[in-house]
Amino acid sequence: MKWYQYETESLARKLAVNIREGLSENQAEERLSKFGPNVLEEGSATNWLILFFRQFQDFMVLVLLAATLISGLLGEYVDAIAIMAIVFINGVLGFIQEQKAEKSLSKLKELSAPQASVLRNGEWRKVPSSELVVGDVVKISSGDRVSADLRLVDVKSLEMEESSLTGESLPVAKNAQELVDENVEIGDQLNMAFSGTLVTRGSGVGVVVGTGMDTAMGQIASMLVSTERVQTPLERKLAELGKILIITALLLTAFVVVLGVVQGHPLYNMFLAGVSLAVAAIPEGLPAIVTVALSLGVQRMIKKRAIVRKLSAVETLGCASVICSDKTGTMTENQMTVKQAFTLSDRFHVSGEGYDVDGSYYDGEHKVNPMEVPLMRDMLTYGALCNHSTLRQKDNQYYIDGDPTEGALLVAARKAGIAEKDLSSYTVIHEIPFDSDRKRMSMVIEDDQRNRFVITKGAPDVLLPRVKYVRTDNGQTPIKPKDEKKIENALYEMADGALRTIAICMKPLKPTDSLKDFDLEKDLVFVGLTGMIDPPRKEVKQAIRECKEAGIKTVMITGDHAKTARAIALDLNLMTEDGLVLEGNQLSTMSQTELEDIIDDVYVFARVTPEHKLRIVKAFQKQGHVVAMTGDGVNDAPAIKASDIGVAMGRSGTDVAKESSSLILLDDNFATIKSAIHEGRNIYENIRKFIRYLLASNVGEILVMLFAMLLALPLPLVPVQILWVNLVTDGLPAMALGLDKSEGNVMQRAPRNPKEGIFSRGLGFKIISRGFMIGIVTLIAFMLAYQGDPEHLRYGQTVAFTTLVMAQLIHVFDCRSDRSVFARNPFSNLYLVGAVISSVLLLMVVIYYQPLQDVFHTMNLGFRDWIFILALSAIPTVLFGYTKK
Repeated sequence: MKWYQYETESLARKLAVNIREGLSENQAEERLSKFGPNVLEEGSATNWLILFFRQFQDFMVLVLLAATLISGLLGEYVDAIAIMAIVFINGVLGFIQEQKAEKSLSKLKELSAPQASVLRNGEWRKVPSSELVVGDVVKISSGDRVSADLRLVDVKSLEMEESSLTGESLPVAKNAQELVDENVEIGDQLNMAFSGTLVTRGSGVGVVVGTGMDTAMGQIASMLVSTERVQTPLERKLAELGKILIITALLLTAFVVVLGVVQGHPLYNMFLAGVSLAVAAIPEGLPAIVTVALSLGVQRMIKKRAIVRKLSAVETLGCASVICSDKTGTMTENQMTVKQAFTLSDRFHVSGEGYDVDGSYYDGEHKVNPMEVPLMRDMLTYGALCNHSTLRQKDNQYYIDGDPTEGALLVAARKAGIAEKDLSSYTVIHEIPFDSDRKRMSMVIEDDQRNRFVITKGAPDVLLPRVKYVRTDNGQTPIKPKDEKKIENALYEMADGALRTIAICMKPLKPTDSLKDFDLEKDLVFVGLTGMIDPPRKEVKQAIRECKEAGIKTVMITGDHAKTARAIALDLNLMTEDGLVLEGNQLSTMSQTELEDIIDDVYVFARVTPEHKLRIVKAFQKQGHVVAMTGDGVNDAPAIKASDIGVAMGRSGTDVAKESSSLILLDDNFATIKSAIHEGRNIYENIRKFIRYLLASNVGEILVMLFAMLLALPLPLVPVQILWVNLVTDGLPAMALGLDKSEGNVMQRAPRNPKEGIFSRGLGFKIISRGFMIGIVTLIAFMLAYQGDPEHLRYGQTVAFTTLVMAQLIHVFDCRSDRSVFARNPFSNLYLVGAVISSVLLLMVVIYYQPLQDVFHTMNLGFRDWIFILALSAIPTVLFGYTKK
């Protein structure tokens, strides 16, 4: 229903309520029984046990379970237990994360006020907000959080803070007049008060027109329920890799078993050989190393003032190609600031940001003292006197208790040197409060000389028709056409710069003058104008520039007006002069296909609703983009959840936005996103590094076994040696690769294509070529040591085992760069150096510690053996390590 179109009488008839008496108790009980309580519904809860077992449906988890079975069949129970522990821990972490994500609706419910002031049987009473029904007459006042959607029927200077629902940066002045337009966006429904929003000033009475899921907040809750979580690129790539490895393992096992039986080998022996190859094909430690690498990335992000709620979030942000960012509080300070002060004699620019009182006045390039300019001093004093806000300080930070616009006038006065004590000699005699219809407020002030005057401030288009005189350096004179033209030009220039303008007027009063409201606000004296804006954050421009260099498009999505949003976007260099700005009403008339066709050309979306935000995110995703959605309000939550990665503000963000997000910025700083992108890209590159290392090593193991069988040779490696290499030798260096620092050009590359395969950019060639050479040199080492003599088999297997391990440990340094092994200082990653040394020491223990020799089928090696082994082990890296392929 378009309740904003109803006049009061027709509204009362439609809802069958006497607005002066309210509903009767019987009517309220009947409606509550019929329509249910005023609460937000939640989807049917999934049994926690089912939720837990869902964590084990991932393909890579199945790979691990298969590896566990294989290890058990080989009698390696310690390995099997270790793998099961990894599976269980991963499952528990996933279970905890999924439970946290489902708290969004409960957080939405917490935004509802616990009690409401309602008119029943002609008496005002407090009732639980859950008992409100459609037709109830409800009273709201400053500080209240609205319990249901209301059609306002009476207001007194009522202003609502709706930024969490509409994205509007300023409190919205409300009225009780019906609207005649057919389609009015939620941010422009000035005669409505919506559930979950906050009353910042004044009071009002409204009739409940929507409860529970029928409220605007309830519609958002419905979107949260219906929005599906998007699988991250990393999850998709690891799932693909898992399938490849499973298929490879099964094919190899079948091939080896069949080949061996055809050659006359016993079936049992061939089965063990086939299982050994399957174990070699599956890097058991890969999922655990991925988890560790992401966890370490999370720790680094915490130091950079960001909390990652989902392990894959940092990596996903690293491949984001579009950042959809809310403007208010994210790109801007959410603090109104006076930037220009105008009188007919002077026009000064004001420095400083937000509510910080450090700032100066400038006439062009020259710094001026407004206290020495009487007309400017008076205007700033009047702005501070006709004011209800208070400037406070806590922990060396200034903040405003009250309306941000009035707060901006207080700060402007303080910058000029007008302190609170300077205003103490003035007394408020009478007040005409601000009203959204009047768009102005007035105060009658008396000074210590008993002189009275009225100060009126408000919208220039409302006040200027009431102006009869102007103040100049020569005193008060009747307003002339040239004065009107000068004021109009100043207004135009401020509006063109997206400054919100406030006119300040006054009128001297005689002791005998009437204090009737109408008389006070006519024949005013124009004093001046202030132009104010919610300023951009200092770090945002640099962050946007660096994102642009990294090939990432930043898009502003806001509930503010297009002109304001465009000016902020231009100031931040987010868009060019010919960049496209799309408003919510234009978006509403577009089909989703039409939006998708132009989405890549749009830089600013203004006056948008939560439904619009969802459409925008989905349109970008349809064009193949990986979308990061930042925001802080309830209205952002569905789009945050639908995006590839949701980023919530830690300070100003609502709990709903945080619970829907993957990443929370503790400092609400857009620039922190740039750090996350840098970290995410590096993490993905590190994941590619250890995938390259692990799979090249496994290819080497597979080929040495396969070639030996094709040549009718004994097995160069026994299954326990392969398991030891996979779980011990491979694991430590791979984990150290996950700690590698980024290369210098990581933020100069284009975003990774989300459709890019895990083996793209030459990774597949690197794995096969290095793995092939590792396998060949290992087989050569075995053949030269074995020499066809069964008595030398154990010696040959020890040499092959050692050659394989050393070739892998040398190869790990080649994996640090796509360019060449010499592109990076090997000692720049001391973790890797330590991991390689540790692996060598563990190898020595297996070779030289007598109790383990029988377990691992090894024997002592001499100095000449080591020279021979190291020479062969270096060949793969020496041969390929200097190339860029």
